[in-house]
Amino acid sequence: MIDAFRVVRNDEEQYSVLPADMLNPPGWTDEGTIGTREQCLAHIATVWTDLRPKSVRG
Repeated sequence: MIDAFRVVRNDEEQYSVLPADMLNPPGWTDEGTIGTREQCLAHIATVWTDLRPKSVRG
């Protein structure tokens, strides 16, 4: 069972959660948050308030 996760973000300012020991997919960078899956998802819920990709926001 995986204990540690981290939050990643892409250039479109979309967020995701990855296991802490997994390499980032191309185009994704570490956002800085590390914790349980639930902690990471709770953090994303507070910072990702506009789910539209950055390229379509006005």
